Amino acid sequence: MRLISFADGHGPRIGLIEPEEGFVLDLRAADPRLPWDMASFIAHGRPGREAARTAAEQARPEARRPLEEVALLPPIPLPPRNIVCVGKNYAAHAGELSGTAGTLGGAAGGLPEHPIFFTKAPTAVIGPGDAIPAWLDYTGSVDYEGELAVVIGAGGRGIRAAEAWDHVFGLTIVNDVTSRELQQRHHQWFLGKSLDGFCPMGPELVTADEIADIEAVRVTTTVNGEKRQDGRLVDLIFAIPILIETLSRTMTLVPGDVIATGTPEGVGAGFSPPKYLRAGDLVEVHVSGIGTLRNPVE
Repeated sequence: MRLISFADGHGPRIGLIEPEEGFVLDLRAADPRLPWDMASFIAHGRPGREAARTAAEQARPEARRPLEEVALLPPIPLPPRNIVCVGKNYAAHAGELSGTAGTLGGAAGGLPEHPIFFTKAPTAVIGPGDAIPAWLDYTGSVDYEGELAVVIGAGGRGIRAAEAWDHVFGLTIVNDVTSRELQQRHHQWFLGKSLDGFCPMGPELVTADEIADIEAVRVTTTVNGEKRQDGRLVDLIFAIPILIETLSRTMTLVPGDVIATGTPEGVGAGFSPPKYLRAGDLVEVHVSGIGTLRNPVE
């Protein structure tokens, strides 16, 4: 299933993408018993997905809208908790930031021995097409980080890596926009990562069964058409099951939790001089099998 959240006069609604027809099915219009919002839909688990499929098969024509006429929101407009992120999870990216290891995590010149976790505030989330408010960063050091994000379905604690995919609802795209100066100045990364609007997400939430080979998935980022990042999930230092196992060893994961899995080499801070974002730029993060997240910068 390929799902979106979209704006309606009554608030966010859930849509089921029908890519071959170019339409989106308003799930609530198809079956009023289904939830209004994505977080509640995820919490319904397998019964909710089965009900959505049944609704799609039986939906009246008026429940469908042309996809280009829908105002997209982030798939989870307000995540239930902070977005969990992973630092330096691609070897080449860890290397490009090794000169600032003292403030950006890990040992100089080396790879992390354990996953580096940090979080972004839910209020940082914006949707596809929304402008990244670079003007909020008074240091002028706004950077991009294109990433694949995992959305938890069935929560739990003590999840083993071998069972981790049973707890994944789906996958989406996140741009972990960062103020590099604030990230370094405050040492702990939260403030430099959590400016309002610094977490574009979307456009779709694709259920995990849609992706046949997760390791073959590519993450690419372009700025004004120039390719900056290009990485494959097979290159992750800590694979998705390891991330879920490590997190859930001591904390309970809940439905709707978002885990951004790390960014490939090619961030703006890795260039000399740095290539930070400026007003008027266009950032596009493409993840194969999921889509492209586009956001202008203002």
